[in-house]
Amino acid sequence: MRMKNKKISASFIYFFGAFGGILFGYDIGVMTGALPFLQTSWGLTNNATVIGWITSSVMFGAIFGGAAAGLLSDHLGRRRMILISSLIFMAGSLLSSVSPHNGQYYLIVVRIILGLAVGAASALVPSYMSEMSPAHIRGRLSGINQVMIVSGMLLSYIADFFLKNLGTDIAWRIMLGAAAIPALILFFGVLALPESPRFLIKQGKIEEAKQILGFIRKPNEVETEIQSIQDTAKQESSALSSTSWGTLFTSRYRYLVVAGLGVAAFQQFQGANAIFYYIPLIVEKATGHSASEALMWPIIQGVILVVGALFFLVIADRFNRRTLLRIGGLIMGLSFILPAIINLIMPNTSPMMIVFFLCIYVALYSCTWAPLTWVIVGEVFPLAIRGRASGLASSFNWIGSFLVGLLFPIMTASMSQEAVFAIFGVICLLGVLFIQFFVPETRGHTLEEIEMYAKK
Repeated sequence: MRMKNKKISASFIYFFGAFGGILFGYDIGVMTGALPFLQTSWGLTNNATVIGWITSSVMFGAIFGGAAAGLLSDHLGRRRMILISSLIFMAGSLLSSVSPHNGQYYLIVVRIILGLAVGAASALVPSYMSEMSPAHIRGRLSGINQVMIVSGMLLSYIADFFLKNLGTDIAWRIMLGAAAIPALILFFGVLALPESPRFLIKQGKIEEAKQILGFIRKPNEVETEIQSIQDTAKQESSALSSTSWGTLFTSRYRYLVVAGLGVAAFQQFQGANAIFYYIPLIVEKATGHSASEALMWPIIQGVILVVGALFFLVIADRFNRRTLLRIGGLIMGLSFILPAIINLIMPNTSPMMIVFFLCIYVALYSCTWAPLTWVIVGEVFPLAIRGRASGLASSFNWIGSFLVGLLFPIMTASMSQEAVFAIFGVICLLGVLFIQFFVPETRGHTLEEIEMYAKK
């Protein structure tokens, strides 16, 4: 049995369990700085469609990577799939950096492959963290995933800023290729991680599951949790052998599946990635200054994201999930809608006003919808369907991200930025209504208790 005599600290498990967030955080952020140089190098400044496809191709691949990883992790395990994802990510990053000149289609295809790994990480990390975390601090520990994501984004913004003075053609190549570094770190870190105890129990490896729970639980909690997981596994044993994609929408699971998928989709259709990918271009359109000279703004956004994610760790298990999502969604929606209203009333208002309101949006997003989406995805799905449902939720999330990344430059080419963000603001408010009527409260409940709630 692996790790038979080797104790692993809980801190190490939680840190590297969430480190996958660094991968897709870096890739979300790195294109922000690389895109202005790529536009200049390949003459794409006026080609909004190609810009949209290059930017969003990672999200397109992630749609399929999330679904596939969720399914495969039910057979191969969460840990092994994270290792495979890190290898694919390394390969995709290096292949992106050696794209041939004017190789738009090559870069799009390679970034789709890279997206398979990004989508897999987005599905696997929340499931792994929720299955490793005790119920009373699960929100805080799952929030570490969000800290990793935004830290990866901030690192990429800083790298972009310091690499901007290199030659136009070489700068974006180094920016994209450097993503292989966190992937390599993740690979070696995860080699030392244990498998999820819940997955091991599903595989009949009870003693190994007890050993791993002994690393991360108090001694008097291990037997109780093992028994709880076993009871749930026995109840689901007949379903496990016949579970299909259609099982997700049977009356037994439909309520929780709709809740998880809806939250994942709304998080992206609210427009966050329009800011993260295109903030230099947003500032360029507002001020008239070159986008390549506006790379300090992504760093400002990155700092706000990291501070917000750290603040979430403080409040995560002190307030109900639904309360935080409703408050966050309301303020986010208003921060998108108000610039359009102010612009109508006072057309001569400074064009930088919209950037100020975007900062307010990012602050609220970073401590509510950004982390809580993945906390809920990790908590809300029953054991029998968790792999498939988590993968599908990840795919819904990446469908939203893909469409936002693809359509934003096309939309801003045909209408004002204020109008585009007002549309996202309305979607934020619709998300608040969805939380109110379709999402159950999960704070403080074990995963098995949440499943029992759905059966009532």
